[in-house]
Amino acid sequence: MSISTLQFRSRLRAATDHAVTGLAILATILVIAPLAAIFAYLIYKGASSLNWDFFTKVPAPEGELGGGMANAIVGSGVLLGVASVIGVPIGIGSGIYLAEFGRGTKLANAVRFTADVLNGVPSIVMGVTAYALIVFPHIAFLPFLGHFSALSGGVALGIMMIPTVCRSSEEMLLMVPHVIREAALGLGVPNWRSTLSITVKTASPGIITGCMLAFARVAGETAPLLFTALGNQFWSTSLNEPIAALPLQIFNYAISPYEDQHRLAWAGALVLIVLIVLAVSLVRYVTSRGVLKGNS
Repeated sequence: MSISTLQFRSRLRAATDHAVTGLAILATILVIAPLAAIFAYLIYKGASSLNWDFFTKVPAPEGELGGGMANAIVGSGVLLGVASVIGVPIGIGSGIYLAEFGRGTKLANAVRFTADVLNGVPSIVMGVTAYALIVFPHIAFLPFLGHFSALSGGVALGIMMIPTVCRSSEEMLLMVPHVIREAALGLGVPNWRSTLSITVKTASPGIITGCMLAFARVAGETAPLLFTALGNQFWSTSLNEPIAALPLQIFNYAISPYEDQHRLAWAGALVLIVLIVLAVSLVRYVTSRGVLKGNS
């Protein structure tokens, strides 16, 4: 092979490498640009409306200026807390079953198929389902049924979290090398103890990331809460009463005819995005520092 041919091939490989690298950078920019544009526009529209009253006062009556979304911020925290208590344990537990105990079984295939289907179900369908199961029925000895409440809203959001947590947990557990399981079993560790103490701990950063993705997904949902939590113009942290939430308050203000409420809706959207970003970033930071790492 001549020197000129080798030089041509070397230049061709270098050009191909630069072209593919450029395409990868372009794809990254195309992914990040919409997010950056949305965030910049939210800052432009909503930052000027943020003040102390916004974080400390409840919404003002219709047509009056001022007020805030303090009750909605707290209400969103309550709803997401209930949703996490429901969705995270069930999702991780089902992911452990799929990856460790149910491989190849018909039940595991059915659970996996159901999780994939639930991932694509519109959120409003989840809200209608929670309404039919919790809000609509009236049973005398079950006082949490038969009315709008924070509990029903948390259940709807928790059900939405389960399939994402389940499938991400399964995939992370399957990435753990099988030799780690064999080493534990070879030392006489029971299978269940090996799974919880070694396999799950090793995969914990990925599992936590999946939980945060599910958390971020449901944090901005409005449709399920219209049929369950309903909303509340006053302070309420009770699980058995209607409760305010940032997505609900933003929706109500966005369709309002008053310009001042439109302004507060932009501010609420900015706060919601910032809270989600901070929550996800905090968990990622703690994970990267090794506090929650499986190999720590």
